[in-house]
Amino acid sequence: MSKFMFLFRGGGYAATGSVSPTELQEHLARWSAWSDALMASGRLAHAQPLAYPPTGKTLRGRDRVVTDGPYAESKDLVSGIVVVEAASLDEAAELARGCPIFERDGSVEVRPVLEHPRT
Repeated sequence: MSKFMFLFRGGGYAATGSVSPTELQEHLARWSAWSDALMASGRLAHAQPLAYPPTGKTLRGRDRVVTDGPYAESKDLVSGIVVVEAASLDEAAELARGCPIFERDGSVEVRPVLEHPRT
């Protein structure tokens, strides 16, 4: 099996309006159910949400100029990652279909992870 990273973008409540505490709890329960199912199937290798509100630093160019950020549109901000094991990119994309981020108009970018041979 190969590893694939899901990069979650958008789908946050700040970008799509406020929700009631009940709606938030229900949505978080669907995230838990989805990740629990990945774990139970043996597909979940790693998961990590990013801090909210989005903060950080960006280093750019040869001089590694540091700026505060990220300053992307909220729909484009990376909000977390999951690494799964799957037989192919298509299978990994199918695993991503059940992600609750789509309920909030977010997206999941599915990328193969390069495995380095251990020496």
